[in-house]
Amino acid sequence: MNKKEFEKKLNALLADAKQLLKDGKVEDANKKVAEAEDLKKQYEEASKTAANIAALEGPAPVNQAPQQVVPAQASAGQVTDTAEDPTNSIEYRRAFMNYVLTGAKMPMNAGAAVTTTTEGGAVIPQTIVDRIVEKLQASGMILPLVTQTAYKGGVAIPVSLVKPTAEWVAEGSDATGAKLDIKSSGMITFSYYKLKVKIAITLEMDTMAISAFETMITNNIAEAINRGLEDAIINGTGVGQPTGILKATVADGQAITTAKAGEIQYKDLTAAEGALPLAYENGAVWCMTKKTFLEIAGMVDANGQPVARVTYGLNGAPQRNILGRDVVLNDYIKADGPAAFIFNFKDYVLNLNLAMTVKTYEDNETDDKVTKAVLLADGKVVDNGSLVTLTKKSA
Repeated sequence: MNKKEFEKKLNALLADAKQLLKDGKVEDANKKVAEAEDLKKQYEEASKTAANIAALEGPAPVNQAPQQVVPAQASAGQVTDTAEDPTNSIEYRRAFMNYVLTGAKMPMNAGAAVTTTTEGGAVIPQTIVDRIVEKLQASGMILPLVTQTAYKGGVAIPVSLVKPTAEWVAEGSDATGAKLDIKSSGMITFSYYKLKVKIAITLEMDTMAISAFETMITNNIAEAINRGLEDAIINGTGVGQPTGILKATVADGQAITTAKAGEIQYKDLTAAEGALPLAYENGAVWCMTKKTFLEIAGMVDANGQPVARVTYGLNGAPQRNILGRDVVLNDYIKADGPAAFIFNFKDYVLNLNLAMTVKTYEDNETDDKVTKAVLLADGKVVDNGSLVTLTKKSA
């Protein structure tokens, strides 16, 4: 299945889901969404396999001039992206490396939508993009926890969270039908917001192996993207960037203010726990800075037991919790907002367009070549039921 066939099938499934939702057939719409998710997963796995095969073709001489990209031919029935995406070829990857390190022009190739450096930069090879995605999913504090999608920008996506209920019936009787408790139903639309990443490459790095280059650019881009996205997930304003969790509407009774000015006490923590609806109990975690957690770590309950605990797993990584609830530490919470909050990060959807492009220019002051990568992304809270904020009283 090539890219065009995948997009055609995906759009058809989403169109059916929207029509079913419009007709009030929520359960059938959910089935269509599940089919779309399965289709997307199959396509991504096939694409990743094709990229890994291309990466194993072996390095080539660094100083070789950029060549015309000739897509490899796929055998009959083979699932691969190489024929559709020539950026996976070793020739293109080598040309891309020369472009970033030396400013050499990229080869003209209409199929890959590649232009010269003076026009629009270059598309990052899919091989590197896959490695960046893998690193993003394995690192970071917030990013691995949220729901990640790759819908086309501007398309309205159905959101429906349905909870069936059971019904007691007398022997020999039939149920009247399980009732549906619809938590939320509607549509969300993702926009295109640009996240720019700048990487400085010194003149001393002009000559390097392609494997070292791809590792270097993967690590640098992934680290910068990770911090940019995670900050937006927490604090994004929704204007020119994703809408952050702390910009979402907090349900009535779930915005807790400390009883004492500038200090969190035991009763504030229990008040926050009490404000979290039981339906959202599973999966919700505390989110705060390390400083705030250590402030809480010295508290004890009425029986003298510590409120906060730190345990260590088999790999030695610390696992923090407060009153039995896991804690996610981060550096993104600002002093002028809530000191901490409870939230299920699966209720935040981050929509990414990973067809990243780069442009290069030279910094005249440092003589470094600067590579600017651009990623398109948007994100929103799709269910605010698990959001409980804890704000320190100012006076």
